[in-house]
Amino acid sequence: MNKKLLSSVFLFTAAIVWGFAFVAQKFGADNVSPFYFNGIRFLVGAAALLPVVLIFEREKKDKEKFIKTIKAGAVCATILFVASALQQVGINMTQSAGKGAFITSFYSVLVPIFYLLFFRRKTSWNIWTGAFVAIIGLFFVCVKKEEFGTGNIYELVGMGDLILLLGSVFWAWHIIAIDKFIKNVSPVKFAMFQALFCGIYNLIFALPTETVSISGVQSALVPILYCGIFSTGIAYTCQILGQKDADPTIAPIILSTESLFGALGGVIFDNETMNIFGCVLIFAGVLLAQLTFKAKKTSLNNKKLQR
Repeated sequence: MNKKLLSSVFLFTAAIVWGFAFVAQKFGADNVSPFYFNGIRFLVGAAALLPVVLIFEREKKDKEKFIKTIKAGAVCATILFVASALQQVGINMTQSAGKGAFITSFYSVLVPIFYLLFFRRKTSWNIWTGAFVAIIGLFFVCVKKEEFGTGNIYELVGMGDLILLLGSVFWAWHIIAIDKFIKNVSPVKFAMFQALFCGIYNLIFALPTETVSISGVQSALVPILYCGIFSTGIAYTCQILGQKDADPTIAPIILSTESLFGALGGVIFDNETMNIFGCVLIFAGVLLAQLTFKAKKTSLNNKKLQR
């Protein structure tokens, strides 16, 4: 199979699994506190990746590459830890898998903007237009109708929405970090170490700040296993393998479809309702920001004149 096509398959698989993971995270948040939930799910994900590493990534011993892989995993896990914690808390507060998915998808607009601001990568009009359209969509999705027009600006947007939006900033940096590190590491080992470190970080924060019961973990066992094995173990590996050979401008477009699958999961499994107009605007803005428009070719005569 063509490498570009295979990378797209990997990325779409990640998007589908992540989309339905929003529903699992919502159900899991009802029984287990955020840091414990993420700690367990990421450790389960790391354990699920261990046999994959032993079967598919038995490379020749390369100490330098192995150390680079561990370091990259630790760095990206730090960003992932913050992003996933904010997402879990936000979903718990909003009690909406679909809203969590669409607000999180704003990271796809932020990625090219951050590349421009911090790495001087050229951008075009469609990125800023897409960001503007997505922001309007966020307004319709997040603003509470009952508070609109009352003058109480502090109650217009819920705290959970703001936390999810802040999380999208860290998801954008996570995409950029993977793009920077993935070329020089072992992909599946990197995914395993990233999950391992992220699980440890979460448990370090959970121990002094949260309480957990065995009955709560048992009640959330299915969401934990889904988020651990599928969302963490399989989807993050697919993201890494997909980004390795994908066009960096196409990868965020494919990954952003997780918002559609997240909303679909919320409707199917939890009868959620959302502002459809706002969702359409967010998704349209995300797509517009990622599209590439080629400049018109100058005519042969113009080229001769320029010379």
